[in-house]
Amino acid sequence: MDSSSNEVAQDLSPLLKIYKDGRIERLLGCEIIPPSFDPTTEVESKDIFISKDQNISARIFIPKPNNNNDPIPNQKKLPLLVYFHGGGFCLETSSSPQYHNFLNTIVSQAQIIAVSVDYRRAPEHPLPIAYEDSWTSLKWVASHLNGNGSDEWINRYADFEKVFLAGDSAGANIAHNIGIRVGIEGLHGINVEGIVLIHSFFWGVERIGSEIKQAERLALVENLWRFVYPTSLGSDDPLLNPGFDSNLGKLSCKRVLIFVAENDLLKDRGFYYKELLEKIGWGGVVEVIETKGEGHVFHLFNPKCDNAISLFNQIASFINHSG
Repeated sequence: MDSSSNEVAQDLSPLLKIYKDGRIERLLGCEIIPPSFDPTTEVESKDIFISKDQNISARIFIPKPNNNNDPIPNQKKLPLLVYFHGGGFCLETSSSPQYHNFLNTIVSQAQIIAVSVDYRRAPEHPLPIAYEDSWTSLKWVASHLNGNGSDEWINRYADFEKVFLAGDSAGANIAHNIGIRVGIEGLHGINVEGIVLIHSFFWGVERIGSEIKQAERLALVENLWRFVYPTSLGSDDPLLNPGFDSNLGKLSCKRVLIFVAENDLLKDRGFYYKELLEKIGWGGVVEVIETKGEGHVFHLFNPKCDNAISLFNQIASFINHSG
């Protein structure tokens, strides 16, 4: 046996390892769950291809009481949530149990249709591929505007005047950057009403807030970014540090809801994001909600705790707010 098969070339524990023979061992986020009708939330899900050539897919969720053939009576239009999962751009999928269950909960509580994007991941597909896949996915959603897209659920039930982008961690970073791209390039017929950012993966060279006291944890964040985006400009890349993005004021929505967790290393970046939007005179409404006593993406690992339930309720309320 080639000894290189067991020799580690790059160790990003607890996330993944790359061996000298090129093998990639993901240490987290490998479990998957099939789409289904969930009797607890009365939400139906299915998997679709957005681009077979590029291997971009998504899982779509819709409220479907009692597993009826017609989920929504009288062809009622529903707000549309486009969700980008987290996992450091290199872990998890839209089929991961925690994301499947999270979307079931949000779709049920908010009574919306949701598209959970399965973008291609690093290191096999380094950034900016995940951003491009996510933009391709949003354009695919927009192709249903006139009711003649490839997915009947979106054709029949999506309200394109009430589109929301959301994500957690790396997915929140993607949601933000896609919101910027909508503002720059436009997307005919799509109104991005709001963006939800949960424990956003933003960073920068200059330490802010409590980061300076957590030196031992900083290296993982910086090394991860360079790992998933080898050609990046570094920690002040505009894709990672919104403070260096000259297009930040073009963020295409009226409302932003930011969640931070008290014990999360990335917490101060959420507050900083709000300050940046207000400083440049963006003009929308931005709110930060801090969850005390919790860590990064706690709601995915402990979805039944009171703080997670509160977070779910706040997301549903944000989506259903008539602004």
